Amino acid sequence: MSEELHTPTGRPPIAFIASSPDADTHDAPSHDALSRSPRLTPGGSRELLQLALPLVLSQSFMTIQIAIDRVLLSRHNPEEVAAAFPAVMLFWLPFGLLQGVAAYVSTFVAQYTGAARPQRVGPAVWQGLYFAGGGGVLFLAMIPLAADFVALGGHAAELQQLEVIYLQYLAAAALPMLVVAAVNGFFSGRGQTWTVLGIDAVGSVVNAALALVLIFGYWGFPEMGIAGAGLSTALGAWASAGLGLGLFFRPQFREQFRTLSGWKFERELFGRLLRFGGPAGMQMFLDVLAFTLFTLFVGRLGMAAMGATSIAITLNMITFLPMIGLGQAISILVGQRLGEDRPDLAERTTYTGLWWMFGYMWLIVVIYLTMPGMLLMPFEPDTAEEQAKFAPIAAIVPNLLVCVAIYSLADSMNLTFAFALRGAGDTKFVTWLTFLLAWPLMVIPSYLVVQYRDALAVRFSGMGEPVYWAWGFATLHIVVMSLCFLWRFRQGKWKTMRVIEPPPEKTTSATALA
Repeated sequence: MSEELHTPTGRPPIAFIASSPDADTHDAPSHDALSRSPRLTPGGSRELLQLALPLVLSQSFMTIQIAIDRVLLSRHNPEEVAAAFPAVMLFWLPFGLLQGVAAYVSTFVAQYTGAARPQRVGPAVWQGLYFAGGGGVLFLAMIPLAADFVALGGHAAELQQLEVIYLQYLAAAALPMLVVAAVNGFFSGRGQTWTVLGIDAVGSVVNAALALVLIFGYWGFPEMGIAGAGLSTALGAWASAGLGLGLFFRPQFREQFRTLSGWKFERELFGRLLRFGGPAGMQMFLDVLAFTLFTLFVGRLGMAAMGATSIAITLNMITFLPMIGLGQAISILVGQRLGEDRPDLAERTTYTGLWWMFGYMWLIVVIYLTMPGMLLMPFEPDTAEEQAKFAPIAAIVPNLLVCVAIYSLADSMNLTFAFALRGAGDTKFVTWLTFLLAWPLMVIPSYLVVQYRDALAVRFSGMGEPVYWAWGFATLHIVVMSLCFLWRFRQGKWKTMRVIEPPPEKTTSATALA
């Protein structure tokens, strides 16, 4: 294409900015796969969707992987699918903190890319890899402590035994999953999102294929049940990590982005990763902690309530996770535009993403409310005995999907504005908001529902089972959070934030003036 688009400031768009090995800026054309067509309107739908499509598909692979595991476990033993969810939540409680830091590499990469400083990209990713390695090794300590963590839930003994098995396998998968988070940041932050899709797709395919074989014991393999699901997850994560590292060290990236020569540990850069990525990880930790406690409390309401909660959240994840891909695209573009010093385009991108997010969620709401029976079909067991156990679970799910439908609309704002704020570096606010809202609106009320469920049944007879009260508080929490994110974004403080250091020439000029 010979028609070149320039920004209003006169600078060429990111697609035409590259760097020489010994300088931070260069006017040679970039051969990076992230390059966007110059005919795309900055901040418009086509630009956003072109970047988001691979990320949406990537999240869809993860969604399919999760759904396949749940469906297979449900068909093997309904108790295993009930045990899988609290085990996953216990795993994500510490893992979310670590992954939030490792994945925040993408924001550094995006802002360095927008600022036309590719030589800083490799070193930034290496700091994420160092963090991933250390965090993954420490995570192995959860394996011998799994029984103690699971016991905190107070679930039935047979359920705890299954939870321990699954949690131990997930702990073994933490190291490769953290490596994937950091390496994917290298590709996604630069807009090379199709590569991210390939990395995630390989892990998902390996996981799904092995889960089918190992859970049921096909082709001569032993029947492992929930242990097979956990082992397939770990092996799939290692497959993705191996592919991601192999692509990261390709010769074409070594000179331009210093993916090999930038291996040195930089204390200042690592510190900034912790400074901005730490709150992002803490937000995930607090969010998962709140929902973990919520599910543990619901689990005390009985097997039917726990099973229905697991299925309802699984159905929510199937539709919710793909939108994380759109949120990631928003975060990437916000980071790149702020690196260019164009907060106006970052704001336009965010509102474009909001309308797409909101429209998609409305479609999902219609499906939740009109087709609950169809959504339950994949989870139904084959045998009459297991179907009898499943019936009380199936009776609760349609009512829970009403709550899911309501908070899905609020989540369209949560995802849009939270990812936009993260792309700018406004991670502390996100963390504090999560902490200040989750406990008084969801965690504590859900605990009180469980503690005083008998009194509630007498006092509010005819107003629903305790599980519906708990889910009502969870819905309230998400709705209020969405309004707070909207308020913060409209304040505009994020427009002046940056996670990267000033360019050397600006630092030198400021020193001379001083």
